[in-house]
Amino acid sequence: MTDTPIEPSGADEPSFFGADPAKPVASAPAAYRVLARKYRPQTFADLIGQEALVRTVTNAFAANRIPQAWMLTGVRGVGKTTTARILARALNYAPGPEGGVPGPTVEMPVLGLHCRAIMESRHVDVLEIDAASHTGVDNIRQITDAVRYAPVEARYKVYIIDEVHMLSPAAFNAFLKTLEEPPPHAKFVFATTEIRKVPVTILSRCQRFDLRRVETGVLTRHLARICTAEAVEAEEEALAVIARAAEGSVRDALSLLDQAVAHGAGRVAAASVREMLGQADRGQVVALFEAAMRGDVPASFALLRRAWEGGADPGQILIDLAAFTHLVTRVRHVPQAASDPALTETERLRATEFASALSVGTLSRAWQILLKAIPEVAGSGQPLAAAEMALVRLAYAATLPGPEEAIRVLRGAEPRAREAGPAAAPSLAPGPTPVALSGGGASAMRAPDPAPRAAPAAGPEPIRLARFEDVVALARENREIGLVTALETAVRLVRFEDGHIELALAEGAPRTLPNDLARVLDAWTGRRWIVALSSEGGAPTLAEARRQRESERRSDAVAHPLVQSVLASFPGATIVEVRDRVPSPDTEPALPAPDADPEETREDEP
Repeated sequence: MTDTPIEPSGADEPSFFGADPAKPVASAPAAYRVLARKYRPQTFADLIGQEALVRTVTNAFAANRIPQAWMLTGVRGVGKTTTARILARALNYAPGPEGGVPGPTVEMPVLGLHCRAIMESRHVDVLEIDAASHTGVDNIRQITDAVRYAPVEARYKVYIIDEVHMLSPAAFNAFLKTLEEPPPHAKFVFATTEIRKVPVTILSRCQRFDLRRVETGVLTRHLARICTAEAVEAEEEALAVIARAAEGSVRDALSLLDQAVAHGAGRVAAASVREMLGQADRGQVVALFEAAMRGDVPASFALLRRAWEGGADPGQILIDLAAFTHLVTRVRHVPQAASDPALTETERLRATEFASALSVGTLSRAWQILLKAIPEVAGSGQPLAAAEMALVRLAYAATLPGPEEAIRVLRGAEPRAREAGPAAAPSLAPGPTPVALSGGGASAMRAPDPAPRAAPAAGPEPIRLARFEDVVALARENREIGLVTALETAVRLVRFEDGHIELALAEGAPRTLPNDLARVLDAWTGRRWIVALSSEGGAPTLAEARRQRESERRSDAVAHPLVQSVLASFPGATIVEVRDRVPSPDTEPALPAPDADPEETREDEP
């Protein structure tokens, strides 16, 4: 809903010092009030994005369970001071001299006796104190001395202390007793952006509310209502850009809207807002992302320079590029993320295309490169050049295979297709070669194919598994960590053949494990596997066998005479780990054990 501005009083001022009453006095034009002040909420119903706080306070007032102190925390511009004033107004609400209310209420349909003075921060019983300029213990002593006296006009004496984390430790300690047992007519409301700097002894005496960042969609609709009330023509995309730039802060959004109205001469357009903020067009960011992902460095440079010449900041371009990378990654794992109302139609469609065409490894590498490049560009004396170098790294990394694929290629095996298929085809060439897109979409992106081999193989050899440990190794190679854990800890092998496994499940193992194992083996090997449950007990699990071997190795180590002598020489010493010593070709052969036969040792040597 649209907030109703509080207009100043319209009473005429008397004329002084010889003003001629016969001549009309020209009234000075009213001072302009910025939107952040003009549309400041007056009731709990006007607060946006803080449903949890409103519901809790409403229920507390209805049940007469009002605490003596509230602690309001959150980022700048989410309504901490405004909420504190609304609380003070609700505590002292009285509709008029004829009809009063028996107590505090959150239902304030009209301005009461004290409402205007409270909201304008000039009521005698509602004191707003800036802790940043009143940090000492003497300032708190004045509050503790004055809190004992009853309010002059209102029902409660309310102390609103803003930026309370700025108080000194001595001031906090002086506040403890009064805050824990205040007079029944006194209430305290604290506001802070640094909740971790407030002592726990203070927090334990307050009812804490964490004011949330306002979602982009909610903030966009709020800006649209204000534009309608102000008779300002605004594009929906422009309001979405302002809401994203505000990062959840209502005050920042209204300040940017005020600036955008002045910048566009009464009309808020997306292009003018991006020019004002130094941002690139969202379509340009998407095109830059596409060029980098297909390894087209010249096109990436051209798009970056075009955005820079249009007034966009290189660092902001990389920030937008990282944000789009994050969006594509989210859409890949959570497809519903594409339905965010704050996204443009281009972002929504192209993010879905890229999510189906790019692998998680490619997106993760792009995110890491951009995350490191953003501070580099911000601290560079040549931000445009630094951004271009970041795009070079991004373009080359996008066409390189992942570690597993590179190892397979180096071993002579055919690289496995990437998770998404069409945008795979890794290349180990020194650099990416631009490939023209046929349709301009993400599905047409493809890195250059590897150079042909002298004697191409007829086809990939089928994967043969000789033992159960090979199955576990294959699952680990495919990064099925959950399956690896289940195979090592929950499977008791009964019989193993290539293509057929009989097993028994340990206690607590998932009953769907045999079917899951058969399905992934079919996909990995290209052959049908039969995985059957057996009624036999089976062998110990791999984890149990590993623990047994470690126990035996430790026992053998403890029984060794040399280790016994070391333990005897150093009382309290313990064996932490037993490792196999792998001698290098340059090292001398290990000495035989004291009780070993030298002749027998020489015969065993190769």
